[in-house]
Amino acid sequence: MNASPGYDPAPTAHRGLHAIAALEAAKGVLALSAASGLELLGPAPLQRWIEELIARFHLDPAHGAVAWLARGIDPDSVHLAAAIALAYGLLRLLEAWGLWKARAWASWLGCIGAALYLPVDLYALWRHPGWLSVAVLAINVIVVWVLARDLAKRRR
Repeated sequence: MNASPGYDPAPTAHRGLHAIAALEAAKGVLALSAASGLELLGPAPLQRWIEELIARFHLDPAHGAVAWLARGIDPDSVHLAAAIALAYGLLRLLEAWGLWKARAWASWLGCIGAALYLPVDLYALWRHPGWLSVAVLAINVIVVWVLARDLAKRRR
């Protein structure tokens, strides 16, 4: 790390970092739960759920996104999805730990990660205006602002 005067590599964590850490930890636990569920349940219940969606909403079983998803559900794809969810969950939990302990690398990881979602959030707001799109965008802007402010304070 930078050892220049005025650089504080590990300030004490503040409420904003703790709040973001709690949010990231919740996302990590949800992702680990999804990974576990995918591995425990396997493809059969997912296939039935997709078929029920197709029947309930009178969707075309041969065309469209839901049909594509139904054709893609097999043991290998479920294992791959579980592995991706596991990796995502572990990354979120690692970030949460780092933010709770006020680690600079965690602030960088969180700031960059949240900033990457901003164009998607803006697109969602443009395509589907409503309170949910505004709330998601606002939360991500706040997360980026808090983490960027934390990183700027470390530089002073």
